[in-house]
Amino acid sequence: MTYPFGNDPAKIEGYRRWWKRAPVNRPLVGFSLKTWFPMHEFAASRAWREHQWLTPDMIHPADFVEDQERLLREGEILDDDVLRGACPSQAVMWLPPTMGARLRILDESTLATDMHLTWDEVDRLEQDPDGPWFPKYLEFVQVLVDASAGRYPVSHGTMSGPSDVAAILRGHDNLINDFFDAPERVRDLCFRTMEAFCALRDAQWAITPLWHGGYFDAQYSLWAPGPIIRMQEDATGLYSPKLYRELLQPVDREWASRYECAFIHLHSTSNFVLDAILEVDEIAAYEYNRDVSGPPLREMIPYYAMIQDAEKPLLIRGSFTADELSLLQDYLDSRGLYLYIMVSSLEETEPLRRMLGM
Repeated sequence: MTYPFGNDPAKIEGYRRWWKRAPVNRPLVGFSLKTWFPMHEFAASRAWREHQWLTPDMIHPADFVEDQERLLREGEILDDDVLRGACPSQAVMWLPPTMGARLRILDESTLATDMHLTWDEVDRLEQDPDGPWFPKYLEFVQVLVDASAGRYPVSHGTMSGPSDVAAILRGHDNLINDFFDAPERVRDLCFRTMEAFCALRDAQWAITPLWHGGYFDAQYSLWAPGPIIRMQEDATGLYSPKLYRELLQPVDREWASRYECAFIHLHSTSNFVLDAILEVDEIAAYEYNRDVSGPPLREMIPYYAMIQDAEKPLLIRGSFTADELSLLQDYLDSRGLYLYIMVSSLEETEPLRRMLGM
């Protein structure tokens, strides 16, 4: 029997074993032909590059559906372990504009620009659920739910984390001074931006059906048995471990405690605070981007091992050679390991599949 988009419900058992870190013969493996930069994948968002700023009226969710389903059909030819689903455009960080930030259109994505608000302006700032960005996000979700008709899961889109939004509101340069001049206000602001994240996330899941009883993250093709969020704290690159523990760790602990399957997205820029993040036991799983411009894989393995030593499931996303996959298998436990591998062609997968024992 074949399934649209390769979404065989039997694959769910592999995810369940990943979340439990149950014994397995090899890692959970997904391949993707998509690029790192989702703006290029959709005709509807490629057209944005003619403008300097992205506004809600430029986003027409129905125009994304055909390209979205074309991309999902990679699952019918790649024959891997994962499910595929859809979410509102990954080229948009949806949370910052619900709090007043402007989105600058770059060549490959969009970027929320720093607002440099005074503390008085921050105190008066409220997320506006009536628009224009909050309803546009929910409209996008509903369009995808209707188009899916149960054939593929629908999920949240990309949303910045509390520290990221706090840095946008105050300005990254101001925030560095705030660590010393107004640390309590920084912590309080991160709690407020965390609440804004939860409000947008919860409104989305109120109109999103579960898929075979579970939740989903489309960016990482990750099915979960319980409520899920993709945590992100890219701005931790500004924090020392001490500052993270004092200002942001309490926020992340509260944030993750609300969702059974909260997982955190990391880059190598957060390596130096990983031990402090691992102290937040409420975070259920970890995802590391193997960035093109990041450290060599051998230098990253000790950080991956730290996560496994803490008995947390680990998802690594990136491009790998067969030799690099061999290195990962030599040093990491296959239990609770999910490799989400970016490839440029179907042929590229063959040596990788042999190395992984698929």
